[in-house]
This record gives sequence, structure tokens and C-alpha cells, in this order.
Amino acid sequence: MASSAALSAVVSCSTQLSSGNYKKTRSSFGAGKCTGRRMIVKSMATSIPADRVPDMGKRQLMNLLLLGAVSLPAGGMLLPYTYFFVPPGGGGAGGGVVAKDKLGNDVIAAQWLKTHGPGDRTLTQGLKGDPTYLVVENDKTLATYGINAVCTHLGCVVPWNAAEKKFICPCHGSQYNNQGRVVRGPAPLSLALVHADVDDGKVVFVPWLETDFRTGEEPWWS
Repeated sequence: MASSAALSAVVSCSTQLSSGNYKKTRSSFGAGKCTGRRMIVKSMATSIPADRVPDMGKRQLMNLLLLGAVSLPAGGMLLPYTYFFVPPGGGGAGGGVVAKDKLGNDVIAAQWLKTHGPGDRTLTQGLKGDPTYLVVENDKTLATYGINAVCTHLGCVVPWNAAEKKFICPCHGSQYNNQGRVVRGPAPLSLALVHADVDDGKVVFVPWLETDFRTGEEPWWS
């Protein structure tokens, strides 16, 4: 490819004195004229033919190919990190998860009932990792519902008060009955419900999408 820089004529002048006049010499690159000790240089510029300008479309294609070649290995390296930050789904049909005890073990229904008596409400890990009460009925069976322990006022975890037989929030005093229905503010809503099923001996929490049996209203959490 020809350079776009101008080619400068090189003119050298000698200062040989001959008969009182200066002589001038010419180079093979151009022509020059000497006037005393001053030199005037003539230059010529060349342009690149239009048909030799690089094709912009080809350059963009090459850039895309290079980007793709770099992206594929990088994506393969990042994939394991994606699995690390995205937790695996818990088992159970219909978006359910197996309940976990405080040690992170699966809750086995038969074993749970051996160590938790009638009227017991103990926290387990439920849907989305939320603290959820597993309820033991007075007839020593597991209730078919679990109670989300997150207060509907400002999100505190509400403990079960066995003496009062209520859930009483330590943050601002909101209270809920033994089924999680709000009975005293400032909490505006009842505690959320989940289904508590038994699948292959394990307790499975499943989203509650039906009418809230405590209020007769649509579930606010779904």
C-alpha cells in the first residue's frame, strides 16, 4: 500500500565558489533552486487510490469473529461461578421445598412428631429460605399449613409465645393468634401461609395460592 505522506524533494546546494557565483547541484528526488544560502524545496503529494481503501464491512466482520472467539472461552469459565451463586431448587412438586431443621437437615415427619408435642410451633427453613413455623396440632399430627414468621410490619422474625399462645413481635409489639392471624397492630396483615405436605416421609412446603382460611380473603402474599 502506498504511503499517504508527501514525498519531499531533496535538494542539496554546494557552496563551492566558482567565478564569484554559487553553483547548485540536483538530487535524483526533485528539483531545487539555491539563492545565496537560502533553499526553496518543491514537494509532491500522492493520494491512495479509492479502490485500495480497506473495506469497512470486512473489518467489522473480523472484529465480530475475534469477539466471538474470546467470548466463548470466557463464558465457559464463568458458568461454574453462576451455579455457585444461584442456589439449587429444593425438591417437591409444584415449586415446593423440603423443610429444613435448625441444623440444615431434612425434616422427617415421623421423627419430628416424636420430639415435638401437641401445640408446638417450631421454626424451620421454608420457601425462599424464609423462617417458617411447622405446626403440631392438638391431636399430635402435623398441620397441613405452615406459618411464615416474617412480621408484616417491618419484617422482624416473630417468635412464638407459648404462655400467651400468640406470636408476639419484639420489634413493635404486633401480635398474631396461634394460626398467624393479626390481632394487634401496627402490623397491617396476617402472617403468610404455606402448605405443609408429607412426601416420601419428608415435610414439604408448597406455596399457598388459595383463599386464606383465617380471613376468607385472597392471599396477599401470592
